[in-house]
Amino acid sequence: MRRVAPSQVAREQLQELLSGGADRGSNIVSALVDTVTRLVVQELVEAEQADFLGGRGRYERRGQGQAGSRNGYEPARVRTAEGAFDVALPQVRDAETPFRSSLMGFLNGNSEVLERLVNEMYARGLSTRDVEDAFRDATGQTLISKSAVSEITDRLWADYQDFISRDLSAIAVEYLFVDAIFESLRRHGAKEAVLVAWCIASDGRKHLLHLAVGNKQSQSCWTEFFRSLLARGMRAPTTITSDGAPGLINAITVCFPASIRIRCWFHRLGNIRAKLPDEAAGEVMAHLYAVRDAPTLDAARVAADRLVNTYRRDYPAAVACFADDLDALLAIHRVPVRHRIRVRTTNLAERSFVEERRRTKVIPRFPDEKAAMKLVLATMIRAADRWCRVSISDIERHQLTLLRTELGLDPPPANPSHRKTNQHKDITA
Repeated sequence: MRRVAPSQVAREQLQELLSGGADRGSNIVSALVDTVTRLVVQELVEAEQADFLGGRGRYERRGQGQAGSRNGYEPARVRTAEGAFDVALPQVRDAETPFRSSLMGFLNGNSEVLERLVNEMYARGLSTRDVEDAFRDATGQTLISKSAVSEITDRLWADYQDFISRDLSAIAVEYLFVDAIFESLRRHGAKEAVLVAWCIASDGRKHLLHLAVGNKQSQSCWTEFFRSLLARGMRAPTTITSDGAPGLINAITVCFPASIRIRCWFHRLGNIRAKLPDEAAGEVMAHLYAVRDAPTLDAARVAADRLVNTYRRDYPAAVACFADDLDALLAIHRVPVRHRIRVRTTNLAERSFVEERRRTKVIPRFPDEKAAMKLVLATMIRAADRWCRVSISDIERHQLTLLRTELGLDPPPANPSHRKTNQHKDITA
């Protein structure tokens, strides 16, 4: 039987969850919150026992004049609005006064504190002050030691490091999306970019892949970001959707030369609309939608030529904006028809950024990079749990296989005759 502290067992369960995910049908955020909550409470009661014993660690001998020693654990339960969970309550023997956990007594009568603690951890950056404030009684007395809080928050930061260094080789990335949000950090003063990557895999599942501080959206920052993904086993995507930041575009070209780069239509439509007078906007935008929603790439090019020839004299700035990087706009027509609406914008992250900004607007500046990244991770993980799976049929999967072969991303199928048979079936389906 393993002789390890219950907190170590809880930590291993957390590591297993971070590396393997939740069981099918489970809510990953709920599972993560439940596991972290149990870990935090377990570590806090063990720290409380250590404080009672004068700071002595496990298996550390008593010094002269010291009383009390560890005496195993007793099962206990903490009840919350989300349900009850078990805690191994440490015991002490041969002490001058009985050891009673004031933390457990407080939590059993104040379950909302537990919810507040988890909320502070995942929505406000795991700051030591927030966790300390969450565990104060009615008189303002802190129920846990400051050193214990600092140790726990530092360990959870290590869990975040595990998230951004995990192996990605098991995710068959099909459509990659990248974007950035800017946050103010106190130590720098100016805003820094938080770079975000997520994807749709070949099985239709959506995955949050990576988060990193990039200082600014320079080519070097994005190149380092992409190389981190590749070093962790991510395969080259079929398409990459992004905005028009020059450094980002250059980094995509360098790191994914064979992938199809797609320019975000949401950003481009907004830029074009800003250059049109109100009285003409509806008519011109209708032509733009005709380009975007054309059935084929050839039809989209015809519609694009028609728009340019019709409006370049009256609205040259808007037409120039449309013509800039046009091939990347039209690239959506190279993927299966049903997937075009999925790959044409980076709005999936934009909606998450709106929620993230709502939470951070009351914080003038983050104290450091850790606080910023943990809050962004909390927001994005919550959003990722709500992302719906994309339907990919066998025909569409076969089309993507042929497209990747055409791009040179994958080798041709091993059996040419089998490929021809499948192609015939696709055509006649």
